[in-house]
Amino acid sequence: MSATRAVSSRGTRSRRGASTGPGAATPPPSRLILLIGPALVAGVAYLDPGNVASNMSAGARYGYLLVWVVVGANLIAWLVQYLSAKLGLVTGESLPSILGQRLRSPWARRAYWLQAEVVAMATDVAEIVGGAIALNLLFGLPLLAGGLITGAVSLLLLALHGAGRGRSFERIVIGLVAVIGIGFCAGVVVAPPSAGGVLGGLVPRFADADSVLLAASVLGATVMPHAIYAHSALTRDRFGAVEPARLPRVLRATRVDVTVALAIAGTINVAILVLAAATLQGVGDTETLEGAHAALRDALGPVVATLFAVGLLASGLASSSVGAYAGAEIMRGLLRVRIPLLARRAVTLIPALAIIASGVEPTLALVISQVVLSFGIPFALIPLAVLTSRRSVLGGAVNRWWTTVLAIAAVALLSTLNVVLVVLLLAGG
Repeated sequence: MSATRAVSSRGTRSRRGASTGPGAATPPPSRLILLIGPALVAGVAYLDPGNVASNMSAGARYGYLLVWVVVGANLIAWLVQYLSAKLGLVTGESLPSILGQRLRSPWARRAYWLQAEVVAMATDVAEIVGGAIALNLLFGLPLLAGGLITGAVSLLLLALHGAGRGRSFERIVIGLVAVIGIGFCAGVVVAPPSAGGVLGGLVPRFADADSVLLAASVLGATVMPHAIYAHSALTRDRFGAVEPARLPRVLRATRVDVTVALAIAGTINVAILVLAAATLQGVGDTETLEGAHAALRDALGPVVATLFAVGLLASGLASSSVGAYAGAEIMRGLLRVRIPLLARRAVTLIPALAIIASGVEPTLALVISQVVLSFGIPFALIPLAVLTSRRSVLGGAVNRWWTTVLAIAAVALLSTLNVVLVVLLLAGG
């Protein structure tokens, strides 16, 4: 049986009534509000501590210059996340599982898994280190202890999802998103940014080579590979393959879900950058999250600084949980093996803890991890664009021609930026 027929037959079985995941039955059209959730969970990837570090660094060093990068990245992310969700809804499969079926060579699957695993490790560096910094700022805990706590909480949340309580997992993550929003947007309310500066920042431009490097970091922190893998799996777990008769309504509701999720994530990311631009530009010792926290405390008071630290903690906890979920799905889909949850978590958790223990400057590790993530984007985005453009995979839900053109343009843009980044890094090294 070909890989395409395997996907199609699996989807057909799902449409005939077999549940492929928790709560796989599609809700009646009048209750499509129940679809809201998967995009908000996947969207946590756009609010991880790597985003905070990259956006704070961009605002503190270049003011409003890179606002356009954050906005553009979120527009690309909307398209990417919708395509991922559509793939899961139509096929009842995740992107990693479909790739695992289509990559017939075991060595090809292992090579693809290896690059995805490196990306997962870079993701964990950002999330675990960010949570550790937040716990240090709030309670004075050593970074290693904070990293262990963040990893343990993410493991508990992932176990909750694995126990068939996916909706509870979603509610907890969405609650953490609300905390993140309050924590990072409070400073903007207290110290509003310059409207003219924000508008000027929407004009695409760079100042120097370092601004390109930061732009790549911001982009890697926004359009994240593991979010692409996770979203298709989240919709599969919730609904399985949706019946063709209901698919148009479900896809419309999914577009709303993705729009809400990315609007929230985009607003928070812009708020972080403009907060740094308005209050930290020109201030010394703001290149680290600890320094930025201290500068916010001095400029805006202890309440805003504490809310910032709480938002950072919620960001680390929520994003590490979703990252661990994506990593488990990548391993299961590409290697076709089920690894015990604790062992799977250790694969990406140990490197993050090792970086903390080694004494590497945490914020620098966060920013570099986002650059690594940017190199994993094409490996997730190209297969997604190809699969969703094939009628043999999606049937009547196949991409329209202009959707495929936009996806190709996104791949070209991201790949070009990565090439420029390599040249800059080599030139600087």
